[in-house]
Amino acid sequence: MKHILLVFIGGGFGSVLRYIIGKYLNSSQTGIPYGTFAANILGSLLIGIILGLAAKNNSLSQSQTLLLATGFCGGFTTFSTFAYENHVFIKAGDFTSFAVYTIGSFIVGFLAVFLGMFLVK
Repeated sequence: MKHILLVFIGGGFGSVLRYIIGKYLNSSQTGIPYGTFAANILGSLLIGIILGLAAKNNSLSQSQTLLLATGFCGGFTTFSTFAYENHVFIKAGDFTSFAVYTIGSFIVGFLAVFLGMFLVK
């Protein structure tokens, strides 16, 4: 039960922060979801750092990892929102934004995870 509570608390904080970032960074003028992109990249960096610390000499406990990686990063990152926003781009026929957003999110997201792991070493 303790583990479920830790994931719940972390997820709540992550979701609220994602909402705030989206509110201020998603552009209603261009339709580009900069906030979602930023949350996914920052979340990728954070999970790299968190799991890197957890793997490095057991620097984080299982409870801390559940709170931060599973809970916070799980609530903060936004794959379902990312998928929906790409659906909107495709439905509107905006294949350029779809391609740039999708490829950029994957490449920069993976690089952010690697950077997070590297920073911990």
